[in-house]
Amino acid sequence: MATYLSFTELPLWDEAVNFAAEVYIFCEGANMKSDFRMKDQIRAAASSISNNIAEGFEYDNNRVFIRFLYYAKGSSGEVFNQFTILHRAKIIDDNAYLYYTIKVTDLSKKIGGLIKYLKTQIVK
Repeated sequence: MATYLSFTELPLWDEAVNFAAEVYIFCEGANMKSDFRMKDQIRAAASSISNNIAEGFEYDNNRVFIRFLYYAKGSSGEVFNQFTILHRAKIIDDNAYLYYTIKVTDLSKKIGGLIKYLKTQIVK
């Protein structure tokens, strides 16, 4: 793995930011427009993924970074759960549900892979 000087160089961070931006845009759709609480919550959880990647990186300590990556992974689960609720409540259709849950699951797996890698880099 290359050495990164800034979290902005991490492809995973960039992917998480793009995902959050997509969620923000999606939430402006007709079905979500008036559900302010869910809209705010899903946006916050989606943003939290990249926020935690950025914050954890800035501590310049792998153990701390791993902790924040777990927070990001947790936020991924929260986003998945929120999209599942919206789907079961028939607020979103199958296509939107599959699109966003596949994307957030993929992000979660990549975060897990980075955690696994970083654990091998910690000197015991």
